[in-house]
Amino acid sequence: MPEGPSIVILREEVAAFTGKTIERAQGNSKLDKSSLVGQTVRSFRSWGKHFLIELDEVSLRIHLLLFGSYRINERKESAPRLSLGFPNGELNFYGCSVQFIEGPLDEAYDWSADVMSDAWDNRTTLRKLRKRPRLLACDALLDQTLFSGSGNIIKNEVLFRTRIHPLSLIGDLSAPKLRELTREVRTYSFEFLQWKREGTLKAHWLAHTKTTCPRCKIPFVKAKSLGRSKRRAFYCERCQKRYGDSDQVSVDAPVAEE
Repeated sequence: MPEGPSIVILREEVAAFTGKTIERAQGNSKLDKSSLVGQTVRSFRSWGKHFLIELDEVSLRIHLLLFGSYRINERKESAPRLSLGFPNGELNFYGCSVQFIEGPLDEAYDWSADVMSDAWDNRTTLRKLRKRPRLLACDALLDQTLFSGSGNIIKNEVLFRTRIHPLSLIGDLSAPKLRELTREVRTYSFEFLQWKREGTLKAHWLAHTKTTCPRCKIPFVKAKSLGRSKRRAFYCERCQKRYGDSDQVSVDAPVAEE
């Protein structure tokens, strides 16, 4: 599933269609595609894993889900969920969710939660985290109300960098450790963006999909379904400290994990 930095790249790649009028709207989504024809693209925006197309009368929210993809000025053999034709090219989306958003996007989204946004507010995120002490660290980093755009890669890499065991309880992290965690999510997300642009992202992974801890030189634990979010995790039992005893309490579920 594309994480926030990848959606930022998509936003950049389609910039040439900004200000252009939709001449054709097709695809197998159930939306009233005919209503899109004649509307002008006012802007392309992103919030976490959501790609947003702001039009004259409505906005489109596209979520690429687990296996969605897109093509710019080319097509796949399979039918698109949505295909938009412009005077200067076309934009095609596959295997995704497509929805209308009525009203201003600034009323629909909390931009301070988007780790890639200029409006990101670390202090607000810290306040939200402190209100959810029974949330597991591995779930917190996938909760889109806390870290919009953070996905499984960012989760595994940030927890390894900060030496936090994924089953740690948020409420048992010290204030400095919690601040370190929130800062690192944003820092790593922008490094992810740079490496993704360069085509070198996987070469920089320290934990995600790895078998051996580069610090301790011992095997990583590989969990196929960890936490309430039930996502893959790769971590070191020696150098990633477990804060609190999550086995003894009922842990909270993440909100809007995807």
